[in-house]
This record gives sequence, C-alpha cells and structure tokens, in this order.
Amino acid sequence: MSLLRLLPLLLLFTLTGCASTNARHWVELDGNRYHVELATNDDTRARGLMFRDQMPEDHGMLFIHEREELQAYWMKNTKIALDILYFDAQRRLVSQQRDVPPCSAGDRCPPYPSSEPARYVLELNAGQAEKMALKDGTELTFGPGIADGN
Repeated sequence: MSLLRLLPLLLLFTLTGCASTNARHWVELDGNRYHVELATNDDTRARGLMFRDQMPEDHGMLFIHEREELQAYWMKNTKIALDILYFDAQRRLVSQQRDVPPCSAGDRCPPYPSSEPARYVLELNAGQAEKMALKDGTELTFGPGIADGN
C-alpha cells in the first residue's frame, strides 16, 4: 500500500489516541470511580472546566499542584455547577465547596477557598459530594498513569 493511502489511516489512529487520553485517567473516591481530565500546569489549571455545557456524571477534572498550600478556585466562565474538593499531599480530603454555582460575571466571580492547605483539587458535578456524604479525611485513589507530580 502506498504512503498516500496509509496517511488517512495513520491520521485516524493518531486522532483516536489523542481523543482517548482524557478518558484513560481515573480516580476513586469513597468507592466511586470518576474518569478525569488532568490539569497539571498553569494553563490547564487556569482553563479548568470553563465553557463546558455539561459533563457526564462519572467524570471530573483533577488539578495537580506542585506543592501543598491554601488553594482558591473560582467559576469564571464555568457553565455547570460543581463540587470543588481539596486534598492534601497524602490525598486526604481537607476541604469541600459543594454546589458551587456557575458564574458569567468574569473577574467579579467570587473565589471558593480551601480551609486547609491542599495539593490536589477534584472538580465533580454538583451533588456528587452530598450523594457520597463525603467527610474530611476521605482518601482519593489515583488510577494508573497519574503521578503525584504529573
């Protein structure tokens, strides 16, 4: 087969691989598994879940910070209500912001801070934390491919 005929197939395989990278990561919290996108640098953490119209119930975004410190997240340009869950370096839940509403007020959107230093932040659809009756100290488990400093 000529290279020109193989090119569309190679492109298809490449795009398929890229599309599935977000779905391959998962975390477990209180016996519930969530497929997560990773936000591991300033750009991906700043964008977060902005401009999303919806998110499947079993999905979320895991934000990984370089160090444990007080964190504050906001909902600028976020269209879906979220639970914002803060975890320390040992992946124990240290703070929760439940049912945080969307915000279209730009830079006037309020911050939602952690009450304790955190290294990991998990955003899930609003209502998930209440459904699990999460308590501080609940441990977050990372699936394969999620490194602590990844």
